Amino acid sequence: MQHQPYTMQRYFSIGIVIFILFLVDLYVFQAVKTVTQSLSASTQRIIYMLYWAVFAITVITFAIASFTRGTPPDTYKTYLASTLFIIFASKLVVVLFLFVDDTLRLGKMVFNNVNSGEMTFDPSRNKFLSQMGLMVAAVPFSAFIYGMVKGAYDYRVKRVTLRFPNLPAAFEGFKMLQISDLHTGSFTSTEPLKEAVNLINKQEADLVFFTGDLVNNVAKELMPHVDTLKEIRAKQGVFSVLGNHDYGDYANWDSREAKTRNLQTLIDTQRSMGWDVLLNENRRIEKDGEHIAVLGVENWGNRAGFPKYGDLNKAYTGAEDSPFKVLLSHDPSHWDGEINQKFNDIDLTLSGHTHGMQFGVNIPGLKWSPVQYVYEQWAGLYKRGRQHLYVNTGLGFIGYPGRVGFLPEITVFELRKA
Repeated sequence: MQHQPYTMQRYFSIGIVIFILFLVDLYVFQAVKTVTQSLSASTQRIIYMLYWAVFAITVITFAIASFTRGTPPDTYKTYLASTLFIIFASKLVVVLFLFVDDTLRLGKMVFNNVNSGEMTFDPSRNKFLSQMGLMVAAVPFSAFIYGMVKGAYDYRVKRVTLRFPNLPAAFEGFKMLQISDLHTGSFTSTEPLKEAVNLINKQEADLVFFTGDLVNNVAKELMPHVDTLKEIRAKQGVFSVLGNHDYGDYANWDSREAKTRNLQTLIDTQRSMGWDVLLNENRRIEKDGEHIAVLGVENWGNRAGFPKYGDLNKAYTGAEDSPFKVLLSHDPSHWDGEINQKFNDIDLTLSGHTHGMQFGVNIPGLKWSPVQYVYEQWAGLYKRGRQHLYVNTGLGFIGYPGRVGFLPEITVFELRKA
């Protein structure tokens, strides 16, 4: 009896969402009818059938997904759900134009009533506005589809030169490479990461850093890619830290022990690949009699819902006297939350986490993504005093299986003496 209210509540919630989907589709259908009114009756009929078939598929997919939550989606389900969501989001653009049309028609009706005393309503829609709505909606639709087909694996190497007055002379021209947010559970084959690893190795970096979120939820997602990722080469080592997805916090576990084993498996597997996992630790990197320090903390988020596993005090201990310090910390909110308040001699912090939301505008002179309204530092280089933060937008993806604007990133840093 206790389970029944929960079941009814779920049915009610699903029903409300489906009703909203229907209202949106019914509203947008008005634009479709307006634009196709000059076509033959048989052509119109085909278009209408296809339109409502998409609605039916959307409802069925949504209902199935709602009742199978917690079940890992396969490739087909992921791409189908993403495509249907893109179609629905594009329809919302059409809704805006239809709303303008309805506002104008209502204003015209009120104006006529004031001037003639007759409240006459013109049922015909503005064909131009309907056409414009459908045309404008085609832009995000095309972009998101392209992002799935091409953008997800369109790997880009970004080169960043950083100058520091306190950089030891031996590290002039030192090359560090950062990758982040692989989310290996989202890959449907091993080939894309093989391409990425080849590109990484071509950079001939002195150090390679991975800044968290190796999996979506569980360690077994990594296993098909172990042989590929262990081929990553760096002259002085590959170092990694954990991201929020690596702890298994978003999966259901039979016991606390099972969750702990999963995390340990993920850590052990990285070490078997030759990666040095920094769990609130630091390492001394030496060259020609001089050295720098690499610090790595576990995930530390300054936003609600993200636990603070990281212990920067612990990671810092032993590196106090290093003339130059690089910190690996997955979540960029750590920078304002603790780093530049208490550790102002950490010269460079490398983070990931945001993905650039996998969507936005990223052209010279204009960088925009919805994620910027959530994170102050979310993509690229930031400076405050002597301290630098770089936020890598990630190499993989999660949820939406694509990227628009913020393409998968491999960042190469070259250190120079200021």
